[in-house]
Amino acid sequence: QTTDVRPDDGKVWDIYSDIPGGTPPYEFTFVTDQCGNYNGEGDCYNREHSFPQSWFNGSSPMYTDIFHIYPTDGWVNNKRGNLPYGDVGSADYTSQNGSKSGLCVDPGFNGTVFEPIDAFKGDVARSYFYMMTRYYGEMSSWNCPVVANGDLVDWEKATLVAWSDNDPVSQKEIDRNNAIY
Repeated sequence: QTTDVRPDDGKVWDIYSDIPGGTPPYEFTFVTDQCGNYNGEGDCYNREHSFPQSWFNGSSPMYTDIFHIYPTDGWVNNKRGNLPYGDVGSADYTSQNGSKSGLCVDPGFNGTVFEPIDAFKGDVARSYFYMMTRYYGEMSSWNCPVVANGDLVDWEKATLVAWSDNDPVSQKEIDRNNAIY
């Protein structure tokens, strides 16, 4: 409630529903709208492990490391599942804010990926870079499609570097990092 709060209205800052500079299709209230069950987009929010917990076997401290955990729409989080982030060609799912999943068009990978909107690509890219740096010595036991030989695979690294370059650090990200600290 301090790291991911919208400064304009005190609502949850959800990277899968927010539209920076525009009007989000819906907003969540802390605690009141936290997920239990959901039937569709806009029902509730939950915790999105940007680096999916199945990749590190749900182990601590990664499981509770807030730097890579974001509050997101429960339905959209479920649609993402444990897909890596990447650029989507033809989407098989698109959320109300434009986040989508579908086949990857990044050279080097031909599986399904999830792509947040441009305004949050740098945020999630830097979350991955954080995970790779913070847990560098612990990744050998992880079952992760974007890590090989203790480093990000080349296609993912190229994609995330481009995302980080094209979406510079925002005031939202600075405020979030300071609140985490």
